[in-house]
Amino acid sequence: MSPALHRHPRFISLEGGEGAGKSTAINAIREALHARGHEVVLTREPGGTPLAERIRALILTPDAEVAAEPLSAEAELLLVFAARAQHVRQVIEPALRRGAYVLSDRFTDSSYAYQGGGRGLDPEWITDLERRAVGLLPGLTLLLDVDVAVGRARANGRDLWPDRIESEQDDFFQRVRAVFRQRAAQDPTRFRLIDASQDQAGVAASVVAAIDAWLAQEHPRD
Repeated sequence: MSPALHRHPRFISLEGGEGAGKSTAINAIREALHARGHEVVLTREPGGTPLAERIRALILTPDAEVAAEPLSAEAELLLVFAARAQHVRQVIEPALRRGAYVLSDRFTDSSYAYQGGGRGLDPEWITDLERRAVGLLPGLTLLLDVDVAVGRARANGRDLWPDRIESEQDDFFQRVRAVFRQRAAQDPTRFRLIDASQDQAGVAASVVAAIDAWLAQEHPRD
């Protein structure tokens, strides 16, 4: 039997599609937590450790640069989880044990959205990998939700050299968004849906309000 997932109250993840404004939100959350006297470890996925960053490069290198051997959907998923397992053991769990808040730009929900929804892989496989290789859930996940056309227009204006994921077509990102929204609806105690069609100030205010409400709750201690 696969181990149970542990939901940690000081672990916060930020999710969303391309051009949703995660950088703005991350900075606002970090500043809000610092202002309240908390240590914050800011990290990202795929990546977060030197080894995981090397795996990230494999995942995101455009297929045109490795035309002799494009990455399969199954290999992509396994590489993401290899990076995540390293990330959890080397960065996230040690920080949580010492009492810090961990703020991660993406976590396992992105695998359900991108590899499950986008690539069409079996979500039960992702669930099994999540339990066996990760074992950890954020206590709070902020989902920055924006229309795909709006998000892509923002991203196209920012990214001169799109990576392998950013180069996908709109229908891919529509499936990604649908799975994110589905997961948020299925787990409303963990997710907070943020309207990312707002300007940067509006998004920042919305995520800080969500963090304030979260901190005001009484969470179980380790």
